[in-house]
Amino acid sequence: MNKKEKISYIITELEKLYPETPIPLDHKDDYTLLIAVLLSAQCTDKRVNLITPTLFALADNPKRMSEQSVEAIREIIKPCGLSPRKSKAIHELSILLLKNHQGQVPSNFKDLEALPGVGHKTASVVMSQAFGVPAFPVDTHIHRLLFRWNLSNGKNVEQTEKDAKRLFPKDSWNKLHLQIIFYGREYSPARGNLYDVDYITRNVGRKSEIAKMKRH
Repeated sequence: MNKKEKISYIITELEKLYPETPIPLDHKDDYTLLIAVLLSAQCTDKRVNLITPTLFALADNPKRMSEQSVEAIREIIKPCGLSPRKSKAIHELSILLLKNHQGQVPSNFKDLEALPGVGHKTASVVMSQAFGVPAFPVDTHIHRLLFRWNLSNGKNVEQTEKDAKRLFPKDSWNKLHLQIIFYGREYSPARGNLYDVDYITRNVGRKSEIAKMKRH
């Protein structure tokens, strides 16, 4: 199939598998989503969801979080990894939200990415999931699958994001990036993806990836 048919096939199959795309990180508003996404760097969503109830019981808004010590925040988030950096970022960004944004999470990339600990991917998730702005946050699953499906060269996540935005319709991005993540977790893991299971890669993947699957 040509590229246009391949894109259509992927969108159709993912829609069949995942007609609903609940946000994987538990949160109750823009601020708690921002904190959860920040914590999810190099940490599983499952682990973040185990930690955030305790953290948000301590503080679930910028004012209360800014009143906590960095050490108190760090103690709670330790199981997530990178806790020294993340605890400092959470504390500092809470102060900055109060100082510069009336305690509100900004709804634009420039101001979000200016906050401590908030890179382009975190900002993309918040823009997409909190504010409904079309974005295509690229995590390890999306980066891996777009390479496997021969839609990107796998050079870096920036290139993968550019390719995803160029290939997929803009109005599909916010749902599609979650559908690809769900598929990656369930059908096409980083190691040991199986020929019989990973059927999208089997049907549209690059030859070298299909050959790898056959060897498992």
